[in-house]
Amino acid sequence: MFDEIRPHLVELRKRLAISAGSLIVMFFVMFYFHEPILTWMVEPLNTALIEVGKKSVHAADGMITTSQVGGAFFVAIKVAFFAAIMGALPIILSQIWMFIAPGLYKNEKKMIIPFVLGGTIMFTIGVLFAYYVVTPFGFDFLITFGSFKFTPLINIEDYVGFFTKIMFGFGLAFQLPVFAYFLALLGLVDDKQMIAFFKYAIVIIFIVAALLTPPDILTQLLMAGPLIILYGISILIVKMVNPAEDEEDADEEDADEESATKAIQIEESK
Repeated sequence: MFDEIRPHLVELRKRLAISAGSLIVMFFVMFYFHEPILTWMVEPLNTALIEVGKKSVHAADGMITTSQVGGAFFVAIKVAFFAAIMGALPIILSQIWMFIAPGLYKNEKKMIIPFVLGGTIMFTIGVLFAYYVVTPFGFDFLITFGSFKFTPLINIEDYVGFFTKIMFGFGLAFQLPVFAYFLALLGLVDDKQMIAFFKYAIVIIFIVAALLTPPDILTQLLMAGPLIILYGISILIVKMVNPAEDEEDADEEDADEESATKAIQIEESK
C-alpha cells in the first residue's frame, strides 16, 4: 500500500517545497516594504478612531499602542507574512493544480491558467471588499461601543492578527465560484445538487461568518450576505458548465440502454 502512495507523497513534497520556497522569497521582499503595508492596514483603524473622536470626548484620546518590548518587530513579521501569502498566491495555486493534474484528462490539465487567475482575482476581490466595505463598518461599531466610558487604546499586535483574520476569511470565502466552476468541470457537482444543498449552505455560511468575523451581527451579515450571493452565482456557473439532465432525457437514455442491452442478449442467444 505504501508503494502505491509513495509517488503521490513525493509529488506532494515537491509541490509543498516550491510553495514554501516562494513564500519565503516573498516574505523577505514584503518585509522590506512592511512599513507602507502596515500603514495601509492601519488606515481603517485610524479612520474609525478619528470618526469616533468626533463623537466622544474620551475617544479623542484613543491611540494605537504596543505592549511588548519587541512589538514593532513582531508586527513587521506578521505584516510581511500576510503580504507574502498574497504575493505568492498564484504560485501556491499553480502548485495545487499541478498536484491534482495527473488525475485529470488532457483537456482538463490545460485549465491551470483560469484556475490560478480566477483564484487570485477572487481572493483579491474578497480582500478589497473586506477592506473597503466591512472593516469601516465593523471597526466603527466596535470602537464606538462603550467609547463614552472608556478610552480606546488599541494594541497593534492584536489588531494585525484581527485584521489578517478578516482579510483571509473574505479572501477564502470569495473562492466559492472558482471551486464550484472546477467541481462542475470535473463532473462532481451539477446545478440541481447545489440548489438542493442551498438550505444547508445557508446554515454553513452563517456558521463560517460567525467564526471568521468579529463578534457583532453587522460584520457577520456583511460576510454572510455576499457569500449567499456568491452561492447563487455559483449555481448559475455550474448550470452553464455541468447542467443536470432532465428527467425525461434521463428516462430516454435508460430506455435506450435497456433496449440496446436486450438486443445484445438476443443476438448472443442466437
